Amino acid sequence: MPISRFTKITANICADVEGFDALAELALDLHSSWNHTTDRLWRTLDPELWELTHNPWVVLQTVSRQTLERLLASPDFRQEMEALLQARRHANEVPSWFQTTYASDSLGTVAYFCMEFMLSEALPIYSGGLGNVAGDQLKAASDLGLPVVGVGLLYQQGYFRQIFDLHGRQQALFPYNDPGQLPIVPLRSADGEWLRIKVELPAHAVWLRAWEAQVGRVKLYLLDSNDAANIPAHRGITSDLYGGGPELRLLQELVLGIGGWRLLTMLGSEPEVCHLNEGHAAFAVLERAAHFMRTHALPFEAALDITRAGNIFTTHTAVAAGFDRFEPNLVRQYLTAYAEKTLGISVESLLALGRKNPEDAHEPLTTAYLAIRGSGAVNGVSRLHARVSRHLFAPLFPRWPIHEVPIGHVTNGVHVPSWDSVAADELWTEACGHDRWLGTVADVAEPIRHLPTAQLWQFRLAASTELVDYIRERLSRQLAASGVSQEDIEAARHIFDPGILTLGFARRFAEYKRPNLLLHDPERLLRLLNDPQRPVQLVIAGKAHPADMTGQAMVQAWLRFIHRPEARGRVVFLSDYDMQVAEQLIQGVDVWLNTPRRPWEASGTSGMKVLVNGGLNLSVLDGWWAEAYSPGVGWSIGDGLEHADIAAWDAAEAKELYTRLEQDIVPTFYDRDESGIPYTWVSRMRESMATLTPKFSTNRSLREYLERYYLPAANAFRHRVADCHCGTYLHRTRPGRQLFDTRRWAGVHFGASSAASHDGQRHVEVEVYLGDISPDSVQVQLYANGTAGGGPEIIPMERVRQLANAANGYIYEAVGSSCRPEADYTARVIPCFQDRAIPLEIQHIVWQR
Repeated sequence: MPISRFTKITANICADVEGFDALAELALDLHSSWNHTTDRLWRTLDPELWELTHNPWVVLQTVSRQTLERLLASPDFRQEMEALLQARRHANEVPSWFQTTYASDSLGTVAYFCMEFMLSEALPIYSGGLGNVAGDQLKAASDLGLPVVGVGLLYQQGYFRQIFDLHGRQQALFPYNDPGQLPIVPLRSADGEWLRIKVELPAHAVWLRAWEAQVGRVKLYLLDSNDAANIPAHRGITSDLYGGGPELRLLQELVLGIGGWRLLTMLGSEPEVCHLNEGHAAFAVLERAAHFMRTHALPFEAALDITRAGNIFTTHTAVAAGFDRFEPNLVRQYLTAYAEKTLGISVESLLALGRKNPEDAHEPLTTAYLAIRGSGAVNGVSRLHARVSRHLFAPLFPRWPIHEVPIGHVTNGVHVPSWDSVAADELWTEACGHDRWLGTVADVAEPIRHLPTAQLWQFRLAASTELVDYIRERLSRQLAASGVSQEDIEAARHIFDPGILTLGFARRFAEYKRPNLLLHDPERLLRLLNDPQRPVQLVIAGKAHPADMTGQAMVQAWLRFIHRPEARGRVVFLSDYDMQVAEQLIQGVDVWLNTPRRPWEASGTSGMKVLVNGGLNLSVLDGWWAEAYSPGVGWSIGDGLEHADIAAWDAAEAKELYTRLEQDIVPTFYDRDESGIPYTWVSRMRESMATLTPKFSTNRSLREYLERYYLPAANAFRHRVADCHCGTYLHRTRPGRQLFDTRRWAGVHFGASSAASHDGQRHVEVEVYLGDISPDSVQVQLYANGTAGGGPEIIPMERVRQLANAANGYIYEAVGSSCRPEADYTARVIPCFQDRAIPLEIQHIVWQR
C-alpha cells in the first residue's frame, strides 16, 4: 500500500504559510534530539516554550501566525532554515557506513519490536533502561545507515510523572499525551486514509491507529488503540506504560506483536530479521509465522520453523520473577480463536510454546519462553548477564551442560551524541572530527589521550558550574510546586558549589538496585558530606513504581535524610526523573554511583553516559561494569561474586562504599598541584573517556548485532525460504522429522565401551544404537567438563563400522589425551542438521552416563 507521510500533517492554522512545510520537516525529524543544529530556530520562535519542552513540533504548533510570517520574511531566518533543510536532506542521501561496507543485498529490513522507546523528552513513551536501549539503537541505526524500522506503542499517558508532597511521599500523575503535540504524524495511504489495523479479540475486535516518527534515516511506527470504533475498554489498552494488571499487559503485548507485524505487512514490508527487544514482543513470532503460512500455503509448524531463523530475542531480565507470565485461562480467553482460526493449531499447542514443561496444562505462558522457541538466536545484554540467563533458561534445555545453553551476549552501549553536552561535543569534535560516531570509532581513543590536562580540567569545571545552575533552578521550581515556604525556595537558589566533589545517583528505585546503600550508616555519610577540608555533595533522582511500596519507602527515607539540618545544602533529590533530568546529571557529575545487588543488573546504561562527559564511575562489579572496570578508569565495589546472605553482604558493601569514598575518591579529587589541578583525577578521567566511551557506545553494540546476529539471521532465513520453494524443506524430509520426534529419540542408547592407552594417548570405542534416527543426522562426541575454570573438552567420535545383527548400531571411536582420568569422559549423541541451531531448535541429547 503506498504511503504518503505528508498527505495531511496537521490542521494548524499556519499550515498554509509559505515556508511552514519546511519547518515542519525539520520539526518532525527526531534527529534534532541528538544533533542540535536546529535548536536556535525553535528558540527564536518561542524561547520560553522551547526551554520548557525541547519539543520543536509543539513550538511550531503553538506559534502565532503573525510571528511565523514575520520570521519567515526575515532573510537571516529564512536562510538558516533552508540551509538546515538542505543539510538534513544531504545527510540522508550521503552513503552511510553500512552502505559503503556491505553489499546492498546483504541485509533486508530489520524490524525492531519494543514496548518502549526513549528518543526525546518530546515523545514521552518510555520509563527507563529498556526504552533507553531501544531508542539509542534506533539512533545508531540512523547514524550507521542500517535498514532498521522500529515498532512500538503510542501511550495516551505513558509512564507516570512524579512529585513529592509536603510529607515526602511520592505522588504519581498521569498527564495526557496529546498526539497533536507530539513529533509524530498519522500514517496515511496515498488517498489520505488513516492506516488502521484490526486485531480480533473475543466479542469485539480492536482497531489500532498507526503513527510514524522520523528518527533521522530510520522510521518508528507506533500503534494506539484510542480509536473511535473501539469499545471504551479497548480504547484504554495503550493508555499507560506498564500500568494495570496481567490482562491489560497481555492485551498490550498482543497489540504490539500481532498488530505490529500486521502493520508491516500492510505497508508492504517483508522484514528478513525481526528483533524482539525483551519478551513483551514475543507474539510477533506467531503473527510472522501466520503471514508466512498464508503466503506459502504451509502448516503453522513449518512456517514457524522457517521464520524463526530470522527472529532474534534479546532478554534484559536477570531474575526469573521478572518474566511476564500469563495464566492459562487468560490466554485461552484471548487466544483460542486466534490459535484455531489464524494459526490452525489448538490453544493448548500455543500455550505449550510458552511453557517450561509443554505437557503441564496448569503452567502459565511465559513470553520469554515463547520468544526463545520462536527465535533462531538469543542474547543477553552483558557477558555476565548471558551467564545468568543461561541458568535462567537451562530448564528449556534439559540435560545440556550449562555453558551450552544457547544464550550469547551483546553488551549494551549508549548513543553518545544523545548524551554528550555541548561542551563535550566541541571537545571531541576538536580532537576527533565531526564524523567520529558515524563509523567504527576505531580512531577516537588516541586523540583524547593527547588532550592537555589543563583543558580537560577546565572542561570539567565548566560542566560542574552548569550542573549547579540547573540544580538550583530545577529544585526551586520543584519546591514551589510542593508548597514549601518562600524561604526554602530562596535557599534552593543558592544550593551546591561547583568546586565541591559531586556524586550522582539516578535510576529506578527498586529494592535490588539498593538506592539506599549509601544510607546504611547515615552518620558516617554526614561526616563524609560535611568534611571541612574535603566536602562532598550528592544529587539523587529516581522513581519508584506506584505499586512498589518498598521502592517508595526508600524514596521517602532519602527525603527524610535530606531534611536533617546536617544534610541541608549537601544533598538534593530532584523529582520526576526523565530523559531531560538524566542529560543534565550525567553531563555534570564528577562520580556516578551504581549499587545493584550482583548479578541482578543485566547491563545498566546510566554509567555509560557519563563517559563522554568526563565523569567517572563507582559501581558494583555487575552488568557492564564487570567488563569495563580496571583501576585506571574508575572504582569498583565488591568482590565480583554472588553471596547468599543478602543482609550481611549489603552491610559489607555499604562499608566498602564509604571506605572507597573516604580513602580513595575524595582524596584524589582534592589532591591538587600548584595550578589547582587534580592531576591524578584528570589522568583517570582521560583514560576513562578514551578507553570506555567508544567501547560502550551503540556504534560498537549495533555493529556487533549486525555481524553476530542480523547478517547470519537474514542468511539463514533466506536459505530456509529457498528450501521451502525447491521442495527440500526440513519437515518434508524423513531425517528432519526424526530429529524433532521425541519418541524416536527414546530408542537411542549406548552399548559396551572400551578404552586403551598407549604413548600418552587414549583410544576409546563405544557402541551406539540409533533406533529410527539416521546416523547422518547426529554427532557422537566424547565429552569432559572443563578444569580450572576452562571450557569443556569435546572430541568428535568417528563412525568406523556397523555392528553385526544391529539394524542401526555402530562402533564410534575417538583418540584423546590420557592425561586426564578415563572417568572424566563420557560419550553423548546430539542432533546434527544443516542450518539448525543446536540446541536452540532441537534440544534432544542422549548421554552414555
